[in-house]
Amino acid sequence: MLTSKQIVRKTNREFKEKKKMITKGIKELCEEAESVIETMSVQDVMKVSDEQDVQLVDIRDIRELWRDGAIPGATHAPRGMLEFWVDPNSPYHREEFATGKKFIFFCAGGMRSALAAQAVHNMGLTPVAHMAGGFGAWVKADGTVEPKEQKIPKT
Repeated sequence: MLTSKQIVRKTNREFKEKKKMITKGIKELCEEAESVIETMSVQDVMKVSDEQDVQLVDIRDIRELWRDGAIPGATHAPRGMLEFWVDPNSPYHREEFATGKKFIFFCAGGMRSALAAQAVHNMGLTPVAHMAGGFGAWVKADGTVEPKEQKIPKT
């Protein structure tokens, strides 16, 4: 029978072994994504954000929008639903992703959006890009931000 100390040591050893099983971290995944997709600076995004054939896509969680605000005119597509909204064969498809516009994805800091842009690029959505530095870079560059109203469900 194992003592509690032995159980703890065994559990810690197993955890460390599992940790070693990860062969690619988030940094490597984002670097791979950025080698495939276009990465735009916040200044470049600001220059084109009002163009008719460009659509900014905010993939942050809705709670982030409520807390920090949103870029005017950006469509909100939460990361967890993105592929379902892009796929025209999905029951959740959103027509805005079938417009042929250039979609520029952003998140809070630029990592989730790199992965999101790569995912939809791999699905065949073109043209796509992501904004380096994300919403944080937009705010730092004095980009316009509007509050996002929290909608309370009617009971």
